[in-house]
This record gives sequence, structure tokens and C-alpha cells, in this order.
Amino acid sequence: MNLIKLSWKYLTFRPLSTGLNALLLALGLAIMTVLLLIQDQFEKKMTQDAAGIDLVVGAKGSPLQLILSSIYHVDFPTGNIPMEEAEKLAKNRLVKGVIPLALGDNFKGFHIVGTNYDYLKSYKATVSNGILWEKPFEVVLGNEVAVQTGLKVDDVFAGSHGISVGGHEHDQYDFKVKGILEQQGNVLDRLVMTSIESVWLTHDEQGSLDSTAMNGLSSHDHEAFQRPVAQTGFPHSDRPREITSLLISYRSPMAAIQLPRMINSRTVMQAASPAFEMVRLFELLGVGVSLLRGLAFVLLGISGIGIFIALYNSLKERKYDLAILRAIGATRFQLVILIFLEGLSLTLIGALLGVGFGHVFLQVLISSNEQSVVSGIQAWVFLPEELWIIAYALVVGLVASLIPAWTAYKTSIALQLTRA
Repeated sequence: MNLIKLSWKYLTFRPLSTGLNALLLALGLAIMTVLLLIQDQFEKKMTQDAAGIDLVVGAKGSPLQLILSSIYHVDFPTGNIPMEEAEKLAKNRLVKGVIPLALGDNFKGFHIVGTNYDYLKSYKATVSNGILWEKPFEVVLGNEVAVQTGLKVDDVFAGSHGISVGGHEHDQYDFKVKGILEQQGNVLDRLVMTSIESVWLTHDEQGSLDSTAMNGLSSHDHEAFQRPVAQTGFPHSDRPREITSLLISYRSPMAAIQLPRMINSRTVMQAASPAFEMVRLFELLGVGVSLLRGLAFVLLGISGIGIFIALYNSLKERKYDLAILRAIGATRFQLVILIFLEGLSLTLIGALLGVGFGHVFLQVLISSNEQSVVSGIQAWVFLPEELWIIAYALVVGLVASLIPAWTAYKTSIALQLTRA
């Protein structure tokens, strides 16, 4: 007697009931799968993107906003800080390295970041095609930017004001693509990188360069456009300038105690620790994650009850069939196995569907947020922990089958055949 084939026949005899119970179980497991994938990869990516950055310094405001805008480039900057103050801070004995950033523009939603070569070195980035920028308005594209926009080396484009799509274009000065980075698997993939001088000159259009065509610039302005940009450190300027933020690495552990306090109390700037703010962020996100996880467990519980009801009702209708099986030689133990096989088969189908739905849903989420930090998550990465999700579903099916299996075990041949 092929119990596996027989249990499958019983399940497919009522496809609507079987399908609904499997779908309900799959929804709960899909939520658990999505949470597992996002939590695992999101935390790893956030940690990876902040590697080597001990402190972020910027304009006073929200520390978390400063971290999100300067490291992960997913929020608006808190403002600008005087470059004179930034240079003074860079000379502090507690500071080992400083990377200046100038933000405020975008191209099709991808942030344009004014910085120097140290920013690329901090992520060990390499150019796959072309070279790094050497003059103002030359840019290097992250790999994802190049793929999404279709830009190639020597192409030109105009940036837009603001960090989101919809700002007015700085159409007086076009950027020229000089290089494209190898895929990094970090925040650089989603950025357009150029010199700080490029950002300054772009926003000078509101001032002395606003109504002046390129062929009508003064000799001083021509020199500004042709002068090689600063490859490390701070760029030179003859007028007071501002930058958005500084990415700082400590010289010694003592700096973690003294430097943030000194910056926050004695300067017009604020200091934010990526490690501390990320812990805060994960705590805030943890509330939503806990709610979704609770919803998933509720769905699993409901699906377990549904499986129990389906098996129990099916068993009441099949008592005569089970009696016939006993009469032709099936043992009580084989009937128990038959019921357990039905429950486990149903939950296995729901578990596989749930894991699959979870990956599909995450892919849809990523596709609809191509320019956010979520876009770096891989939907089709399978974690070992997903096997525990399937195992948990099988336990639900096993528990839901206990009472129906016990009822089948106590089935009386004579009583059922006599009633028939």
C-alpha cells in the first residue's frame, strides 16, 4: 500500500480547501522570509557602508539624518558648514583622516557627491572603464548608476538641484563622464562622484556666473574651470566656501570620548557616531519588524488551525474508507502515518510557496525602489535560516495532525462498516 500516493490523492480530491490552507500558511511564511532576508542583508550592508568611518561632522540638526545623508545617501543633508571650520578640525591631533563631502544635487535621483579620491580609496573602489575626474565637471559613475541611466564614458548630462527627482536642472554646466566604477556592492554603486569644486561652480551660477555664457567668462573664471581639482584633502578657493559634511577616522581610542564632545560644545558643527546612530535606527526599525513578525506568527497559527479543521472534517467523511483500509489489511499505525503524511504534505507545499513568495515579493520591493538603500539587497540569495522556516512549518503541520491521527487510530472497523 503506497501511503504517500494515497495521501496525495486525498489532498487533491478537495483542491480548493487544500489550496486555501496552503496559501494561508504561505503568506505567513512569506512575511518571515522577507524579514529574514532584509534583516540579514540590511544590517550587513549598513555596517559595510560605514566601515572605517568613526565620526560624521556636519551642520547642527538630527544626528541620524546626518548619518543617513552623508554615509548612506538616503536623506536630506542637515545643512552646510564653513570650510574654514572643517579645515581647522582636520588639523586636530585626535583626527587621523578626513574626507570632505559636498552634497545637494542629483541626476535622475542618484546623488551627485563632491569629494576627493580619498573617498574612493576608503571603499577600495576601482575603475572598470575610463579614469577618475581631473577637472571640474568631470565625474565618475557608480556601477548601478551607469546601468540604470545608460551613460557611458564621454557622455554628458546636466544635474538637478536637490537630492530627489524634480528639482530644476543646472543646465548651464554639463557634467562629463570620465569613468565608471567596478561593481562594489556598497553605497558607491548608487552615486555620481565628482570634485567639490564642481559642486561649488554649479551653485555659483546663482551668483556671478548666472547670466554669463562659457565664452564670456573672465580669465579668472576660465582658470577655475580649467584648474586641476584637489585629489586629496580640501580644495583651494579664493572666497569663503562651505561643504556639507566630513567623514572622520580616529587617531586613537581616546578620540571617541573627547572629539564628539568638543565638536558639539565648542563649534557651530555637530558630530554623530555611525555606530551609535545605527543602533538607534535598528531599535526603531525593530518595532515594525516585531509587529510584522507577530503578524506572521498569527497567520501561521491560523493556518495551523485551518489545517487541523481540514484534516478533521476530511477524516469524518472518510471513516468508512479508513475502515475499508483496515479490513483489507492496513494497520492502525499505517492510518496514523497516512494522516500525518497529509498534514506534512500540505504544510510542505505551503512552506515552499511561502519561501518562494517571499523572494518574489522582495524582488518587487527592490525593483520599485531602485535608488534607495534597499536596491542593494539581493532577492535571490538563499540563507540557511530559511530551512528553519520550512522546518517550523512542518512542525505546525505535525501538531495540527495529532488529533485527526489519534481519531484515525481509534477507528473501529466493525462500527463503521455496520453504520454503512
